[in-house]
Amino acid sequence: MRILYYDCFAGISGDMNLGALIDLGVDKNYLIAELEKLNIEGFHLEVKQDQRRGITGTKADVIVENQDNEKHRHLRHIEELVNGSSLPDRVKINSLKIFDLIAVAEAKVHNISKEKVHFHEVGALDSIADIVGAAICLDYLKVDKILSSSIQLGGGTVKCAHGIMPVPAPATAEIVVNIPVKTGLVNHEATTPTGAAILVAMVDEFTDKIDFPIIKTAYGIGNRDSEVPNVLRVYLCEDTEQVKDVSTANALVLESNIDDMNPEHYDFILEQLFNAGASDAWLIPIVMKKSRPAVTLSILCKEELVEKMKEIVFTHSTSIGIRECRVKKNMLRREESAVETVFGSVRIKNSFFNGKLVRSKPEFGDCKKLAEKHKVSISEIEKAVNKIAEK
Repeated sequence: MRILYYDCFAGISGDMNLGALIDLGVDKNYLIAELEKLNIEGFHLEVKQDQRRGITGTKADVIVENQDNEKHRHLRHIEELVNGSSLPDRVKINSLKIFDLIAVAEAKVHNISKEKVHFHEVGALDSIADIVGAAICLDYLKVDKILSSSIQLGGGTVKCAHGIMPVPAPATAEIVVNIPVKTGLVNHEATTPTGAAILVAMVDEFTDKIDFPIIKTAYGIGNRDSEVPNVLRVYLCEDTEQVKDVSTANALVLESNIDDMNPEHYDFILEQLFNAGASDAWLIPIVMKKSRPAVTLSILCKEELVEKMKEIVFTHSTSIGIRECRVKKNMLRREESAVETVFGSVRIKNSFFNGKLVRSKPEFGDCKKLAEKHKVSISEIEKAVNKIAEK
C-alpha cells in the first residue's frame, strides 16, 4: 500500500504543496500540460530548486503575468471554469471539493451565502492553479491513502483583503474545525486557507504517528526565510505489512425526523448530500406523534463535512432540527478490477475478509450502459461478467 504523508511541522500553502509533490516525483511538464486544460491565460508555472536553512527542495511559483487585469470570481465562475475543462473527472471533483470548503468558510465568516462569496484570494489565477494543481498532482501520484500530521498554523497577524487579522485567518480557522492543529511555532501565517483546504479535502486521516517504512522524502519550499525552515515535508511510504482486511475510521451520523415534506423532494436532497461528499445517506419510514407517517433522513459523513451536510438539510428540506452522534466505521478492504466481456469492459468491486475474497460485484453503471448500447438485459451483461470473473 502506497501512502502519502504530509508532515506540516511548518505549515502548508498552495505553492509549498505543489513544490513538495513535484519534489516527490510529479512530472512538472505533465502538471503544466494539465493546467493548460483550464483554457485560461495570464499565468505560468516556474519550478526551480531552492533552499531554506540548509534544506534543499523544490520551489513552485505560479506567476501571474498581468496583475492589473486579474478577475475576481464567485464560486459559480470557478465551477464553470473547472467543469468546462478537459481535465479528468476525478481531478474536477477534487478541485471543486477544495474550492467549496473555502467558499463555505468565507460565507460563514462574512454571514452570507457561499454563492455570494467574492473570491479574491481563491478567485486569483495563482490560487486557481494551486488548487487545481494539487488535484492534478495527487491524481498523478496514485497513492492508496493520504495521511497528515497536525497542522501548524503559526501565530501573530496576517494582512489580507479585509485588513490586519489574527493568525489563523478567520477562513482558515473555519476550515480546520475538528482537525488537529498546533500554533505558535512561528510568528506569521504558517498555513493559508488554500493549504488548509487541500488537506481537509484530501487527507484520509490526521495522525502524528508514522509506523510504516518511508521510501522517499521531499520538500516544498516556501517564500519566507525564517528561523524555522519554511518548508513542507512530505513522505512517500510503503506499508509492507500484510494488508488489513478490516479498517476503522471515525465518522458522524446526522438524523432528522420529517413529517411535513413533499416526498418527491427526497431524491434531490439525497443527490445533493452525495455530491457534497456524504459517505452514505438513507431514508427510514417511521410513525410520529398523532400516528403521522414520517421519514427519518440519515447521513453518514466525515467530521469535516458535518456543517456542509447540515446546510443542505436545512436548505432543501423542512427539517428544523438535526441529531448528531459520533460512530466508528468498520470497512472491508476493497479493490477494483476490470474484465473484458463480448459487450465491453466492466469494472468489478472486490471485497476481502481474512485474506479471502468474499464478494465481487459488477459496477451497475457500466452494466447499464452496455445493456443500453447492445439492447440486451442488465442480467445478461452481469452473467457475462461473472462468468469471466470466476475464471
